[in-house]
Amino acid sequence: MNTSSDSANTTPQRRSIFSRMTLIAFVAGAALTGGIVAVAASAMGSDGLHHGMMSGPHGGDVSEHVAHVLKHLYVEIDATDAQKAQISPLVKQAVDDLLPMHTQLQAAHNQAIQALTQSTVDRPALEAARVAHLQLADQASKRLTQLLADVDEVLTPEQRTALAAHLKQMHVRS
Repeated sequence: MNTSSDSANTTPQRRSIFSRMTLIAFVAGAALTGGIVAVAASAMGSDGLHHGMMSGPHGGDVSEHVAHVLKHLYVEIDATDAQKAQISPLVKQAVDDLLPMHTQLQAAHNQAIQALTQSTVDRPALEAARVAHLQLADQASKRLTQLLADVDEVLTPEQRTALAAHLKQMHVRS
């Protein structure tokens, strides 16, 4: 058995498989990150989004979906009118902060696809897109954590428990 010949024959094959797996993982991660930010942004909104956000291609859909989700969330946690009045602006501001990240994620995704479709792989552009994805995911995570903490301050301990149970149930479904 000639191991040097065997390894020489499998090395390009392993590289090809690794490259495909890396590409698949990167694209899946980019799609997942973009999806998380978009869903999180839409799930945390309110009826009164800023006009600038409403002028986007999906602004009306996001506003309607967010209002629907919040309505059900308020029922789940048995929120009072006073709590709704406090929570709504918090959520509105979070949506204002998160929605632009979706556009930035899409731009980074497009940059990665462009880098991958060149005659030779543009590694620096690919790395820049990866870094942008990670930075945006971190920003979104921090903003969502801030929102949850802000909302938790408005709720009673029982409501916080109900909210945690609701979020856990949503996590199990996805």
